[in-house]
Amino acid sequence: MSTWAIILLCVAVAIVAAVIATIRTRQKDIKKVAYMMDALEDGELNFRFQDKNKFNRTLNRIRTIFEKQRQAHEQDSWTKLIRVLTHEIMNTVSPIASLSDALSKSMDETGHSELDVKAGLDTICDSSKNLIKFVEDYRELAGVARPVKRAVDLQELMDKVIGLDKELLASSGADCTYSAEEPDLMVYADEGQISQILINLIKNALQAGAKHIDITASLNKDDETIIRIANDGEPIPPAAQEQIFVPFYTTKKEGSGIGLSLARQIMRQHNGSIDLVKSDVNETVFYFPFRYCVFTIKHYLCSTCLST
Repeated sequence: MSTWAIILLCVAVAIVAAVIATIRTRQKDIKKVAYMMDALEDGELNFRFQDKNKFNRTLNRIRTIFEKQRQAHEQDSWTKLIRVLTHEIMNTVSPIASLSDALSKSMDETGHSELDVKAGLDTICDSSKNLIKFVEDYRELAGVARPVKRAVDLQELMDKVIGLDKELLASSGADCTYSAEEPDLMVYADEGQISQILINLIKNALQAGAKHIDITASLNKDDETIIRIANDGEPIPPAAQEQIFVPFYTTKKEGSGIGLSLARQIMRQHNGSIDLVKSDVNETVFYFPFRYCVFTIKHYLCSTCLST
């Protein structure tokens, strides 16, 4: 074999080796990106790649950016929660303190008072009960049970939910319908908890004066289901739209302010979410997708569902 042939062969081998090494590196990089995306979607940021090359350092920078954004969001959420808690507690405790002080100062040495002591004590009692109810609501919010998931047929679930609300819908002169873009659509979920979300959204719509409530379900390109609930009731004020998922925030006089925040916690435990996507004079629309845990009777359960 000539010298040139040997040189060409060595060059060809080097090129092939370089191409193979590049392909393997790219495959590893693709796996890293896929791992990072899954971690980010699950809210897990406790990973870090070795800073041995520029690509890994770039991924670590992206992770740091997400971590800073999450910390800022959590700080904002805590600020809102503390503000609402302070407001609710002060509204309840202040009249108890002022009325108790007034009753105490009005009594003479014989124990008689110019004020109506019974009425004052009744007011204190009612305020105390309201405070206890507030604490019980907080305990309910903080103690969401771990979902017991199973395959749930959405048509059957919606029939049950609408049936439970039948009398309330009739008394409000409203109707509620359900339709699905695909037949036999199912979700892997805790039926009781998802029913609780749906019932709460229907009641909220009726309290807003809705006459038509439309529930639909569909699959997106990633085989995730999207449940959409729309109603034609009074829109949520723009200033309140950013606050409705904050615990104890409510625009209703007798509302507890935990329904939607509880719904969001439940959906997070189902690898999903719930969001207000629209609220205007035409309609108010909530979406809640079930990520990676959706299938029809024609589909097999995904590995994520089986491991949840």
